[in-house]
Amino acid sequence: MTRLVAVSNRVAQPTGGKKSAGGLAVGVLSALQEHGGVWFGWNGKTINGEPGDPHIEQVGNITYATIELNKASFEKYYNGFSNTSLWPICHYLLGYFRFDRSEYDEYRHINALFARKLRPLLKPDDIIWVHDFHLIPLASELRRTGVNNPIGFFLHVPFPDIEVLRVLPVYTQLLRSLCAYDVVGFHTPRDLASFNEAINQDEIGGVMLGDRRHKLLGRSFRADVFPIGIDVDDCFTLATTARQSDNTKRMIHHLHDRDLIIGVDRLDYSKGLEERFRAVERLFQHYPENRSQVSYIQIAPKTRTGVRAYDDIRHALEQAAGEINGEFADIDWVPIRYLNRAFDRPTLMEFFHAANVGLVTPIRDGMNLVAKEFVASQDPEDPGVLVLSLMAGAAHELTDAVLVNPYDIDGVADGLQKALTMPLGERKERHAGMIKVLKQNDITAWRTRFVDALMQAHEEMKSGT
Repeated sequence: MTRLVAVSNRVAQPTGGKKSAGGLAVGVLSALQEHGGVWFGWNGKTINGEPGDPHIEQVGNITYATIELNKASFEKYYNGFSNTSLWPICHYLLGYFRFDRSEYDEYRHINALFARKLRPLLKPDDIIWVHDFHLIPLASELRRTGVNNPIGFFLHVPFPDIEVLRVLPVYTQLLRSLCAYDVVGFHTPRDLASFNEAINQDEIGGVMLGDRRHKLLGRSFRADVFPIGIDVDDCFTLATTARQSDNTKRMIHHLHDRDLIIGVDRLDYSKGLEERFRAVERLFQHYPENRSQVSYIQIAPKTRTGVRAYDDIRHALEQAAGEINGEFADIDWVPIRYLNRAFDRPTLMEFFHAANVGLVTPIRDGMNLVAKEFVASQDPEDPGVLVLSLMAGAAHELTDAVLVNPYDIDGVADGLQKALTMPLGERKERHAGMIKVLKQNDITAWRTRFVDALMQAHEEMKSGT
């Protein structure tokens, strides 16, 4: 019987049947529950010595197999190459890019370690689904150990243009590593086009075979678009529960019937948060009728603490919020509430439901599920409006949002004013169009399409085609 083996940098902890928080975790978990199989990856713990055998935990038909990582190795693999080389390259933010050969070597070493630890757990009929930029070389490392199973890879971040990718000294090695997979998936047609151009460069030597297939180094593989989605009905159910959380009640109470603009992001320089704060400032400058009538809440939990770039963005946002509040605040009104803390998913869905405008303006993003969750959480009879960055993958699907360029501060402010003053009929029409798209490309469709593509590769391999 064919099993699905999912591999990710971090494995979500077993939840005893409860739904996981979102995104990758929900998609992987639902696929494993349907097919049965193994979820393999790092357990979040670092040690000083060498990692031992995987820790095995069985929950229903899913085997959780997790390993620890050496502390020094993890620092170079994760905070080093993954997040100071690959992350800024993939998000077109070269000002944050840094390359260290020793960090790349450790990145390859960790991928080889993953392959060695995973290899004994595999069965001949398993299909393997690898996730995200941390594990690009994993298929090539598994092939070196003799694994011939079908292996798929899904990239959750943008795939950069070849001229950006060439900034990375080891880009040819990484591109060739991707060709060891049988299926390579991306969020958007833009990402796929960038990959197709890169893989067919003379120095790489790929050949397009048609039907979204390539050939390189004597083997063929498929590259295609699989946009990740959300559980639309679950978002709406969480948003409209009869028993609101205490946090939601407090938020609504302190709004005093003012309109609410909300943003929810990880604290990351790719999210365009400083530019977003300045756009809100420009809204109050250019459209003074919003003063004391509109509040903006930005939730941005801290991530990757200790990395200077992330410490810098936190300080910049604190300074910007202080300046804007100092300029516009009144005795009974603060224009910006900036919260460096996380809230559980049900509470966030309730926040979205209560908001008039969802502000999602990353500088660059693979998809951005917050945009989709905001839309899914709205009351269809009186929906809020999504203001969305053109640079987010979600903009390819959510074309009924108010689309803005995050670098255009005045343009984002104008987009916010358009959203705040949009007539009900237009709001309902835009919302209905986006909900239709979200249901067509929901989380079930995403994982089904990708797993079906891997299954097809499995059948082709068995039949020799």
